[in-house]
Amino acid sequence: MRTVDTIIRKRDGQALERDEIVAFVSGVTSGALPDYQASALLMAIVLRGMTPQETAWLTDAMVHSGIRVDLGDLPGVKVDKHSTGGVGDKTSLILAPIAAACGVPVPMMSGRGLGHTGGTLDKLESIPGFRTALSLDEMRAALQRCGCAMLGQTAQIAPADKKLYALRDVTGTVESIPLISASIMSKKIAEGIDALVLDVKTGSGAFMKTEADSRRLAESLVSIGNASGVRTEAVITDMDMPLGTAVGNALEVIECLEVMKGRGSADLVDCSIELALRMLVLGKVASDRTDAEKKVRHAIASGAALDRFRQIIEGQGGDPRVVDDYSRLPAAPSRFALKAERAGYVSRLDAELVGRASVVLGAGRDRVDDAVDPAVGIVITAKPGTRVDVGDPVLELHYRETAKLDAALALARRSITIADEAPTLRPIIVGEVR
Repeated sequence: MRTVDTIIRKRDGQALERDEIVAFVSGVTSGALPDYQASALLMAIVLRGMTPQETAWLTDAMVHSGIRVDLGDLPGVKVDKHSTGGVGDKTSLILAPIAAACGVPVPMMSGRGLGHTGGTLDKLESIPGFRTALSLDEMRAALQRCGCAMLGQTAQIAPADKKLYALRDVTGTVESIPLISASIMSKKIAEGIDALVLDVKTGSGAFMKTEADSRRLAESLVSIGNASGVRTEAVITDMDMPLGTAVGNALEVIECLEVMKGRGSADLVDCSIELALRMLVLGKVASDRTDAEKKVRHAIASGAALDRFRQIIEGQGGDPRVVDDYSRLPAAPSRFALKAERAGYVSRLDAELVGRASVVLGAGRDRVDDAVDPAVGIVITAKPGTRVDVGDPVLELHYRETAKLDAALALARRSITIADEAPTLRPIIVGEVR
C-alpha cells in the first residue's frame, strides 16, 4: 500500500493494519519516508487517534527499530522510573540512588528538557564532569559497579522515536496519547528493564492538563508495559504548581541533595517516597508498601542514599565533592526577588508560567539544539498556602542577563495569585493505575 493511502485511511478515521504501521516506522528509521509524509500521518493520528491495538503495534515497531537490551545476566529485578514531565520535577535524582542503595538495580535512561518542562539529563550535566552519554557496555559496567546507571538514549535504543519526536516537536503533534505512549514505552521496553514505575503528571505544568486525560495516558502506558512483559504501574501526581522549591538545573540538584540529607519540601519528599517504595516492591526487595517505606526512609536517614549518589556521580565522571560543597555547582551571578504586591495567601503558582519563565532565563530550551545555562532558574520562597504580607518575596529569580530577566518577570508575575482566603490544595498523589 502506498504511504499516501495510509495517510488517507487514518485521515478518514480508519484503523491501520499492522503492516502499515511497521512500514511507517521502518521508513522513518531508514530515512526512506519523506518528512512531509511522516508529518502528515502524525497529524492524522493526533486528530483521529489510534486504537489500543494500533498503539501496541506502533510501540512494538518502534522497539524493533533498534535493539532490545538483555540484562538477564545481571542479578536482581531491574526497575526504572519515568515521568511524563513537569516543572521542578527532579525525583529521578532522588529515586535512583535510594532504590540502588536498597538493592534494586536501576538502569535509568532519561531525556532532556523541552518547552516548559525540565529534563533529567540537563540536571545531571550541571554537575561538573558528569557524563550521561554512556554506551550500553558502560551502562552495564555502572550497574555492576554501583547498581545504577543514569544515561541518555543511545543510538541503538528505539532510533525511530528520536526521529519521530523531532518531527512532532516542530509540527504541533506532541499532545497525543497514542504517540506519547509509544514514544515513552518503546524506549523503556527496549532498555531491558523488568519493571517500571510511571509518574504521570496532571495540571497546568503537565502535558495532560486534566485528571481524566492523565488517567487515560496512564492506563495506555500501563497496558502497553504489562503486555510487553514489563511489570508496570503508574502514579498520577499533581503538577498545578512546581514540585519542590527549585526550578533550574543546578538549583534542582541542590534541592535533591537536601532531600537525601533528610530535608526538603514536603511535596517533593512525599512524591519521591511514594515512587521509591513502589520501585522496591516491584524490585522484590520489599515484601509490601510498609516494608518498602521503612527501607526507603532508612536509606535517607542513614546516609546510604547520599553515599550511593556520590558513587554514581564519581562513576560517571562527575565531581562527587558537590554533594558536600554546593559552591562547586554552577551559580548565577545575580538574583531578583519578586515580592507580593498585596497581603493574603498565595493561592496559586501556575506551574507552566513558572516553567516558561525559567526557560526564558536560559534554564531550558524551546528547541532540541538550544543551549542550556545550568546556573539560572527560579527558587520558590512562598508555596501556595503560605501567608504573605506586602513586600514578602514569593519567587527568587537567579539570572545572568538583564534582558532575559525582564522577559522572565513578565511571565513570573502572571504565575502568582494572592487571595484573602487560604486555598484548598490538591494532594500530591492524585491517583494510581496498576
